[in-house]
Amino acid sequence: MESLLRIAEIDHVVFRCRDQAKMLNFYTQVMGLAEERRIAQIGLIQLRAGRSMIDLVPVEGDETHARARNVDHVCLGIEMTDMESLASHLKASGVEVMGEPATRYGAHGMGLSIYVRDPEGNIIELKQMPA
Repeated sequence: MESLLRIAEIDHVVFRCRDQAKMLNFYTQVMGLAEERRIAQIGLIQLRAGRSMIDLVPVEGDETHARARNVDHVCLGIEMTDMESLASHLKASGVEVMGEPATRYGAHGMGLSIYVRDPEGNIIELKQMPA
């Protein structure tokens, strides 16, 4: 069966951080990434990693919860114009679609995206690539 999805690249990965300052230092000073923007209200720091991004967000909850899941989600850039049809297709295929398509920021700026869960419970964001 041919897939309706056409994955172009990894747009961004979001890491949940117990020590965000240490993570920021590692990715900027050691790995050489540049800080692209911050959203203070949610504590988000976005770093440019070539064509992609790495986002750092502070962890919430107790220490046990923090260790259980340090990757918040992975965003895949997709070549797709009709996100409503994609969401319907995924639901019909038994995929858990979380919410409705919405415009969000990623490695290539703003674009329409949806969140889904893979069979292991990982959160995957599917985000439109720019035209």
